[in-house]
Amino acid sequence: MRRFDAADLARLLGLRAEAVCRHYLSSGRREGNYWLVGDVHNTPGRSLFVRLTGETAGKWKDAATTEYGDLLDLIREVRGLHAFRDVADEARAFLSLPVSEMESGKHTYHRSPVPAGSIEAARRLWNASFPIAGTLAETYLRKRGITALHETSALRYHPRCYYRPDTLLPSRSWPALIAVVTDEAGQLTGVNRTWLDPATARKAPIETPRRALGNLLGHAVRFGSMAGVMAAGEGIETVLSLRMVVPLMPMAAALSASHLSAILFSQPLLRRLYIVRDNDPAGDRARDRLTERAQTAGIEAVTVSPALGDFNDDLRRLGIGAFREVVRRQLVAEDVNRFMDG
Repeated sequence: MRRFDAADLARLLGLRAEAVCRHYLSSGRREGNYWLVGDVHNTPGRSLFVRLTGETAGKWKDAATTEYGDLLDLIREVRGLHAFRDVADEARAFLSLPVSEMESGKHTYHRSPVPAGSIEAARRLWNASFPIAGTLAETYLRKRGITALHETSALRYHPRCYYRPDTLLPSRSWPALIAVVTDEAGQLTGVNRTWLDPATARKAPIETPRRALGNLLGHAVRFGSMAGVMAAGEGIETVLSLRMVVPLMPMAAALSASHLSAILFSQPLLRRLYIVRDNDPAGDRARDRLTERAQTAGIEAVTVSPALGDFNDDLRRLGIGAFREVVRRQLVAEDVNRFMDG
């Protein structure tokens, strides 16, 4: 006995995409393989379009706001719902499927459940996410001074990523920046979620706005193709800030100080590792441990330190010019010429 998850309900709704649109977006009309309407509030117009056929049936995007999602997102917005339970109940009512049928697993269209926090759960979330261009995730990074978003295919956006404060409280959804964690071969081992507040484009006002799932130990969020020189730091924003002034150097974000100290670098070509430390005791410990491991492996370890708390603090508070000089003074001369932007 089990209840179908959000992806199962979205798939079932997608099979009846036109009927969903006629019911919830009655001000619109069908044109070819799409349903056109003004917005998610059923305003007449042509800005929002919903795919009605094919593998992506039910996917929609509003060209004016750049919002997008599936039919569960649409139902949530049209009905003004917040809790997933309410959205799911509305979807079941539309599909005329009693709860007993949904829980019994007798319906043809369903996916096998996976353990919470598993690599497969991470893979499903990653596959359900979208490129960050034009999304709230891109706005969040830009508000933190990060405008150089080259080679960021490791980042995606999910408009409705579920968050549960603890096992006793119901889930709710927030938009989220999704970062894929991979091993050195590029295989997915997990994801990291940063929930965002759509009203401010900052982190969501929740107790733990960052959470990871899957297998993180030894792995990282990677930017650029790893080669003879790379940099490794803790946070995504820290690493992306450094790439603002060292745009050509491959980098990896381990997501925490403890994971930074354990990052794997078995790649035989690696000869110099820049350790991007945060300016706190945990950053010191990570630096010391990783330096020892790198030197034991015959890899030159070079520490780069922020003037303030971390490199994102430096970027935002010192300005790009002063920040560039902070970094330049700490790089090996040949790497300044090879990797910096001037």
